[in-house]
Amino acid sequence: MKQVSNKPVISEYGSVDPAPAEASSNIPHLKKILLDEDTAMFKRMRALRVEKSCWTTVHRCPLSGFAAKSALLRHELAYVLGQIQDVAALPTLVGRLQDPDEHLMVRHEAAEALGAIGDPSIEPVLQMFVRGPSPEVAESCLVALDLLTFCNDERHLAT
Repeated sequence: MKQVSNKPVISEYGSVDPAPAEASSNIPHLKKILLDEDTAMFKRMRALRVEKSCWTTVHRCPLSGFAAKSALLRHELAYVLGQIQDVAALPTLVGRLQDPDEHLMVRHEAAEALGAIGDPSIEPVLQMFVRGPSPEVAESCLVALDLLTFCNDERHLAT
């Protein structure tokens, strides 16, 4: 990513993120920053948004970040897992979606990340929450299901 003027940069995923990626690719250092509850949220988000080459797989990504006190950070971690698109993240994201004590913002992002990964085997889990008590979670599951349908529709793939 390149910094141009005073505006935030567009990430390698085509989005403008709330914090630019940390320049370091030292995984232990990044994990330490991410998991340190006393570090400023901006710095923690920068550590999470390193270049994709650092978090190429879920096995390198700090899933222990879901133990963070900050719902915002847990939400961003779910978002990053969706960006990585590694099917190994499915069990972790399903766990966040299914946890009724998890913050709605995190559950919403977990549902959308499940759709972004694009594995149709996750459809039954998403269907379970479409008529649930939380409109935020239900709508996010509908979006994820629609994305899965869109991505797996042969008519769409042929164009």
